Amino acid sequence: MLLIPTIIREIETVLSKVEENKLEEIAGLLQKAKRIFVIGEGRSGLMAKSFAMRLMHLGAAVYVVGETITPSIEEGDLLVAISGSGTTKNVVWTAEKTQSLGCSVVAVTTNPDSPLAHTATTILHVPAATKYRRENELKTIQPLGSLFDQCAHILFDTLCLQYSALNEVDHTAAFSRHSNLE
Repeated sequence: MLLIPTIIREIETVLSKVEENKLEEIAGLLQKAKRIFVIGEGRSGLMAKSFAMRLMHLGAAVYVVGETITPSIEEGDLLVAISGSGTTKNVVWTAEKTQSLGCSVVAVTTNPDSPLAHTATTILHVPAATKYRRENELKTIQPLGSLFDQCAHILFDTLCLQYSALNEVDHTAAFSRHSNLE
């Protein structure tokens, strides 16, 4: 079995089931938000951090929950919470707290019936396999939540592309915000 073509087919299968209009809606929410906060644990947290980094390159005021320089969230802010299962305790708790403060929550999850999804203003449903291998999940050759993480990364880059178009941020402007201390 050739692994790369199989992995690409798995990613294509998941992404073909994502609602394009939902991505446009979320890009609009990102554009309107005063500030954007992201949260995730483990590899989902790494996807969240890469999303935050690219949003920063595109000129967004963006923070990673839990970092030492992250300010308190306020009305008009938006939280993007990522959890494949939708049950990661810290992510769910943060989403609940964010909602109680009157801020919007975008849940990125495989499970639209999860506790995380129930706290969300908007759900980005990513119908990929998770580490739990529930009966209704897509089959994958990959371990744990790799398929979810890969698809989330591509969807976050898609949202960044839409965000940059909405804000008319081109490559030159984004590159000007790229690290110059390397």
